[in-house]
Amino acid sequence: MKIFKNQWSNIIIIVLVLAMVIPQTRKPIQIFVNKLISFAPSINDEEDRVKIADYNWVLESNRGKRTEFSQFQGEVVIVNFWATWCPPCIAEMPSFQELYQDYQGKVTFLFVSGEQHQTVENFMKRKRFDLPAYKMLTKAPEPMDGRTLPTTYVISKDGSIVVDKVGSADWNSESFRGTLDQLIAE
Repeated sequence: MKIFKNQWSNIIIIVLVLAMVIPQTRKPIQIFVNKLISFAPSINDEEDRVKIADYNWVLESNRGKRTEFSQFQGEVVIVNFWATWCPPCIAEMPSFQELYQDYQGKVTFLFVSGEQHQTVENFMKRKRFDLPAYKMLTKAPEPMDGRTLPTTYVISKDGSIVVDKVGSADWNSESFRGTLDQLIAE
């Protein structure tokens, strides 16, 4: 009987390893695991908050419209660096979509990808997201750094970085919504 139990555990381990090796199954598994382990992002303590260096940043929307980051000065802004091929990015997108539906017009959302506009547009259509996607035309202001994906910054009206989260998170949590409500009320 012990031999039978060992065989089943070996079979399960082999199937899991194979599933992670095959690209067609690896990505969905990674997305699922990232959704399972995503929690609300932590808020930076007020004394630890850093202000962005400046608002000199130029973006281009998926529609080809040039957008100056300076036009968002004095607003609450969420900047998310992401990519269509990144499993943790894909895992957190549904929570961003729900947040965006409730907070668009109150908070500025910038989803910044280094990919071609058509690639991003096709991804958004396929997933039924209507998130505002951009491509950088100039370097992001310090200390924002989108080299690790996903990386998200929440910037208060005074330019302080309230959240700087690397990795996926549950952006539609009650605690984060409460933080956004406080930032909007300031």
